[in-house]
Amino acid sequence: MDDLDIQALTQRISQLIDLCDQLKLQNQHLQAQERLWRDERLQLIEKNDLARQKVEAMILRLKSLEHDS
Repeated sequence: MDDLDIQALTQRISQLIDLCDQLKLQNQHLQAQERLWRDERLQLIEKNDLARQKVEAMILRLKSLEHDS
């Protein structure tokens, strides 16, 4: 291999290292974003369950009022 080939190979390796670093950062960002979305999903599920329980309780109260009448 002559010096030009070695220089080209060195430059290509440097580019690949840079790309790898960029992909690592992007992956970290995506993983952090996924954690946030998972947390938000859990919160929404909890809110949905709470709302469902409240609606069910209201229905039961309405039915008991209907029977009492």
